[in-house]
Amino acid sequence: MGEHLAPLDSAYLMPYARGVAGQVPAVTGVLTGAEIRATGETIAAGQQESGAIGWPDGQIDAWNHVECAMALSVCGLHGPARRAYEWLAATQRADGSWPRRTAPGGQVSEAGGESNHAAYVAAGVWHEYLVTGDSGFVARMWPVVRRAIGFVLDLQTPRGEVLWQRAPGGAPAGHALLTGCSSMYQSLRCAAALADFVGEPQPDWELAAGRLAHVVACHPEAFADKSRFSMDWYYPVLAGPVRGADAADRLAARWPEFVVPGLGVRCVHDEPWVTGAETCELVLALDAIGDRRRALEMFAEIQFLRHPEGAYWTGWQFANERHFPNERSGYTSAAVILAADALSAASGGSGLFRAMGSGGATAPAPDPGRCGCAVTTA
Repeated sequence: MGEHLAPLDSAYLMPYARGVAGQVPAVTGVLTGAEIRATGETIAAGQQESGAIGWPDGQIDAWNHVECAMALSVCGLHGPARRAYEWLAATQRADGSWPRRTAPGGQVSEAGGESNHAAYVAAGVWHEYLVTGDSGFVARMWPVVRRAIGFVLDLQTPRGEVLWQRAPGGAPAGHALLTGCSSMYQSLRCAAALADFVGEPQPDWELAAGRLAHVVACHPEAFADKSRFSMDWYYPVLAGPVRGADAADRLAARWPEFVVPGLGVRCVHDEPWVTGAETCELVLALDAIGDRRRALEMFAEIQFLRHPEGAYWTGWQFANERHFPNERSGYTSAAVILAADALSAASGGSGLFRAMGSGGATAPAPDPGRCGCAVTTA
């Protein structure tokens, strides 16, 4: 018998909130509000009875689950969104984490806990508050966020990076991942905002976020080499550690490797395969640094992956001219919705990614001695 997650209990159920006044996103000349609502409804249609939102094969991980919940809320589908957060509250483990993978029905298929998965609940809860204005929801989810961030920070090294997982037996991983740490910076910023909101400020979280941002921006040696993946290229910009002129330079340096004109962003630079989620995340990164023209262009280009029912194919293998993998994924549709919201400024959460920069510039070293940066003295 493997580990199982507890089923939903009525003690976790939260009242649905009314959405703050705002429209479903629409991007002029690309997608109407009705079309984006239809995309959200395809995500809701794939939600499991437990409230979980999984991959096309039904497997669930907390990060993609949260992203789908965020997209549902933006579309005004508040009932399904709250069911998704209820699932998180009901299934969080005592150490603050969620399993890396959970099968439909609650069977845990990969029991390790990823730091980035745990952290992202803070981004989701803060986003839900920005969209709905529901302070009661924040109060109910605050203990979940607090436990999750505790799990994350237990994996932060003295230099500042956060190790990517804790194994089922409790051993921490031996390395950190750049994409995951970039996302965790955003999540820590959201967690700190939630802490202030509920009247329990956490200055240590803010310090941890500053250390993490600097390592992401300035210490590539701190991370396992995943440079063939486009996410390692744009995520430091998307999530906020790298902004200003440094962000523009970072994107320009590898743009020809990853961007296929007219199609979108490759998942990896050495394969003829573009993906909808990576393309829409680059849209969000471009929007976050004020490059609206290219953001709109890329958002329009990726619409060839749209299915008539409103869902999105995960990717396109352009050498063989076929969808790859042969699936339509909720997380891809969610990325489309969040990109549309950023471009149209429709919901209260539309500026979430733009707000993550450190004063418009790359994060400085908060403690040069701990991260290994040279210290100059007069």
